[in-house]
Amino acid sequence: MKLITAVVKPFKVDDIRSALSDLGIAGMTMTEVKGFGRQKGHKEMYRGSEYEVAFLPKVRLEILVKNEQVAQVTDAIVKAARTNEIGDGKIWVTPVESMIRVRTGEKDRDAI
Repeated sequence: MKLITAVVKPFKVDDIRSALSDLGIAGMTMTEVKGFGRQKGHKEMYRGSEYEVAFLPKVRLEILVKNEQVAQVTDAIVKAARTNEIGDGKIWVTPVESMIRVRTGEKDRDAI
C-alpha cells in the first residue's frame, strides 16, 4: 500500500476528484494549507498599503492506494492539476505499513 500526497492549486481539486473517481478511487482527504516554493508569493494592496503575501493558499490531498494503482493515480493527478504555470504543485508517494478501517476492523488492502 502507498500514501499518495499531492499539494496543488485549490481550484484544481474538483478536476482531480473527478479524474480519481473515473479510476474507481473511492476516497481522499483534503486539507487547506499555505506554502511557497519557486512562486515565492506575491504583493497585494490593502487600504492603500502594499504588503507581501509570502505563503500562498494550496490544497494537500492524501490518497491511500494499492501498489499497482500508484502510476495510474499519480498520472491522473498530474493531468488534472497541470496549468503549465509555476506553482502547479508536487506529488510524493510514501509506503504504508498497515491500515485499519475503524468501523469494521478490516486491515491493510481490505481496508482501502
